[in-house]
Amino acid sequence: PRKFPMAGIVVVFDFDKTIIDLDSDNWVVDELGATDLFNQLLPTMPWNTLMDRMMKELHSQGKSIEDVAEVLKRAPIHPRIVPAIKAAHAMGCDLRILSDANLFFIETIVEHLGIKDCFSEINTNPTRVDEEGRLRIFPYHDFHSSPHGCDLCPPNMCKGLIIERIQASAYAEGKKKFIYLGDGSGDFCPSLKLGEGDYVMPRKNYPLWDLICKNRDLVKAEIHEWSDGEELERVLLCLINMASMEENSSKLFSVDCKFETIPTAGHEALPALSVPH
Repeated sequence: PRKFPMAGIVVVFDFDKTIIDLDSDNWVVDELGATDLFNQLLPTMPWNTLMDRMMKELHSQGKSIEDVAEVLKRAPIHPRIVPAIKAAHAMGCDLRILSDANLFFIETIVEHLGIKDCFSEINTNPTRVDEEGRLRIFPYHDFHSSPHGCDLCPPNMCKGLIIERIQASAYAEGKKKFIYLGDGSGDFCPSLKLGEGDYVMPRKNYPLWDLICKNRDLVKAEIHEWSDGEELERVLLCLINMASMEENSSKLFSVDCKFETIPTAGHEALPALSVPH
């Protein structure tokens, strides 16, 4: 199918609780019966390190990489998410994933959903299967040898640094506008890197939305909230239409967009910002 000339737009999706409707790490741990051990170890190490450890535990209990994949393929997803991603891709947008999950989890799910080819890149914690058939999960940034130095983000991944790299390459290719979708506190740092022509889509009543509401004047991008897959689809496709119309500046057709945006007034800006990990 011929693509529309709208490719000046980069859409960056968080994965957990944005594309799928829960946290893939928790889902795998819970479905494979290791929740108690996970909760016991959580206070003692960073999340990403703990997930690697959990894969070791599950492997020692006889759970195979195929068992993990089968659980991932059952992860719940709102029925409008896949059509929304396919539509944004068909409209010529450059779609990317930026997630603190891991490559094996994400690739297994997007392949299963038939949308892997919609994404030009997946930025996440790397994985490999070792010689014993155990899944190893590694930090995106090696925080022992070169810590990222951002106090908003967990030690293994600063999404703000990654979005800056995506911005640099996108601007070099002449892509001008960004739309960022996310839900968690880790999505706040990249939201602060967006400019005035960009859009951020926080999931309503989730940590990113709370942080944006409390720090409204730190966010330069236009804010459009969403609460479920149906709203995600409507708002995202509307924003793509609006952004592409601005780009082609043809006023021949109008897009009927009814948005719930976060009001500026009514939220006291907090003097200092602290993000819980």
